[in-house]
Amino acid sequence: MRFASALLASAALLAAAPVHAKPADPAVAKKILKDSVAIPTVEGRGKVPELAAYYAGVLKAAGYADSDIEITPMGETATFAATFHGTTKQKPIVLLGHMDVVEADPKDWTRDPFVPVEENGYIFGRGSEDNKFDIAMMVATMAALKKEGFKPKRSIILLLSGDEETSMTTTRALAAKYKNADFALNGDGGGGLIAEDGKPQYYGLQAGEKTYADFTLEVTNPGGHSSRPSDVNAIVQLANALAKVGAYRFTPQQNELTKVGMPIVADQVGGKIGAALKAFAANPADAAAIATIRAEPEYVGQIGTTCVPTLVKGGHAENALPQRATANINCRIFPGVPVETVRAELEKIIADPAVKVNTDPDASASDASPLRPDVMAAVTKAVHARAPGLPIIPSMSAGATDSYHFRAQGVPSYGVAGLFSKASDSFAHGLNERVPVDAIAPALAHWDSLLRDLSK
Repeated sequence: MRFASALLASAALLAAAPVHAKPADPAVAKKILKDSVAIPTVEGRGKVPELAAYYAGVLKAAGYADSDIEITPMGETATFAATFHGTTKQKPIVLLGHMDVVEADPKDWTRDPFVPVEENGYIFGRGSEDNKFDIAMMVATMAALKKEGFKPKRSIILLLSGDEETSMTTTRALAAKYKNADFALNGDGGGGLIAEDGKPQYYGLQAGEKTYADFTLEVTNPGGHSSRPSDVNAIVQLANALAKVGAYRFTPQQNELTKVGMPIVADQVGGKIGAALKAFAANPADAAAIATIRAEPEYVGQIGTTCVPTLVKGGHAENALPQRATANINCRIFPGVPVETVRAELEKIIADPAVKVNTDPDASASDASPLRPDVMAAVTKAVHARAPGLPIIPSMSAGATDSYHFRAQGVPSYGVAGLFSKASDSFAHGLNERVPVDAIAPALAHWDSLLRDLSK
């Protein structure tokens, strides 16, 4: 109740604020998006610094000083930081996005993936949705606010990583450097879903991500000739361990996000799964609700940690006893649960000292972000300006974005993308990726509203 009261009070204050000036020009934002897609920022091509330099040029033309922009090379990629200085010493807001994109083979596409094409109301090209659309909107908004003479009370820092789709080395560097930020707004999470009839269905606000962690199961034996088998066999031992892991189900969990968001999702989807989601939100020990949710791949990841075997290797010759057998266990860990806790639980499940459970050293846990009333109110205002009364669903992602590393550093992070699109239009990481041209103007209004309200 305290959260709801604070949210209503904040929303009332924001609603009473003066009408905003005009958002950025959609034609300018569209050019930035197309120019971005035309630079193939795929791992191994060394093009991320070129894109960073392009964004720097756009912002400098709008009045940003050279000292406001920092491009830091890291191997073949780079990080980008642009600061819109505030008038006070309040902690800054950071905006997040990633410049890199996944690979695309031109032979498989209808159009060249790295030549932006505007056709039938869409802009086609690799990265047009993930993540260059919202980056273009943020860059265009930062430029327009500067040209207008807007004076934010707190600094706004646009941070763009260069390898989010792969190792996230640049992300970790940015998160460590800007860990004193008040909070982060990520253009690579959240966003609006439009039904096939063109009506907005809901807006998802991403406030948590499950921890990605790989564990290696390893069994080693002396080996020997296959004609002299023994009771100890590395492959058999590993197979027994994998069967135990595959059959195990972690204890269901909930947090503020699932408790608030699930009932809203339940009303959207209805039916048996809707009833189960609502029942679980009310009682996370409801066995019938848990069974129903676990049977649905779309929702099973929302109620706790999941671990599945994904790779197996074993043996060294067809006529030899295996000396070594390994398997990868991929876990998506519920926010707030330490990685070591899951490793210890896997060890307990397997219950065989001959099977070692090793943790990927890069795995680190992060908790969900609190549903801050100021952020919730600003997002509500921006979304309802486009679609009055649209349900806003706090959500937790089973995947990982740059927000993951900022949360790990203690920076609350929120996926608040400005893109509204149909499910049938989403081809991120896939063939013929595209975004609707008519999504640009509303997205610019979205980012303009958020930055003005939250930089006060």
